[in-house]
Amino acid sequence: MISNLQINGKAATSFEEAGIKIGPFTSDVRIEAPNGGETAPSTGKKILFLGNSITLHGPAESIGWTGNWGMAASTAEKDYVHLMLRALSEMPESGFSAPKFRVLNIADFERQYATFPIEEKLWETIDFKPDLLILAIGENVAELTTEESKAEFHTRLGTLLKAFQKDGAPTIVVRSSFWPSPTKDPILKQAAADVGAFFVDISALAGDEGNYARSERPIAHAGVAGHPGDRGMKAIADAIVDAIKKGRKP
Repeated sequence: MISNLQINGKAATSFEEAGIKIGPFTSDVRIEAPNGGETAPSTGKKILFLGNSITLHGPAESIGWTGNWGMAASTAEKDYVHLMLRALSEMPESGFSAPKFRVLNIADFERQYATFPIEEKLWETIDFKPDLLILAIGENVAELTTEESKAEFHTRLGTLLKAFQKDGAPTIVVRSSFWPSPTKDPILKQAAADVGAFFVDISALAGDEGNYARSERPIAHAGVAGHPGDRGMKAIADAIVDAIKKGRKP
């Protein structure tokens, strides 16, 4: 059930009122028209961000989080999604000036990757047919302690990514976990290689305390505080944009 929806930065009660359809798989969805409705002409290009709380998290009073953007940037403009969009718009060669974009939290896939019905739940997102897909997951996947779980995670990542290649040829970027994992990150890298995607290793960011939100401002909830802050978000955005710019693949 969708409980937290924004369209062009404004709360909405339904997709129908905007003529938009999307699968009911998450509580956090952000859909934007080019430049959030500003007057710059759209290139017609589309970007899809699939992630978890680092990508998008709605207000949660129980943990003291009041934002409706990537946790734990201080403002929406400072999360990695918006920093990336700004950077790409300033790169004429990227072709992504004033793109249409969607931002979705797919933590349910992370937690239930073995059984999550990808095409059933995400078919309308797949039908969005993005030109650029950013996959930023891994943190909520339980540690892979058996060869079977590693193989299953690898297989399901492949299924997820290939679903977007059936009727299109998007540029795909897969990043490693912000909280690095010696078991999950190599699988994310291999899954990227399997489909010809860019892989961005951000594991070094976790070793710098300055990249955490707790280093920038007092945050009572340890979980929120352990997310990337403004500096960490910028580092994530810079790493992904740099990979796109250089055309770096596994």
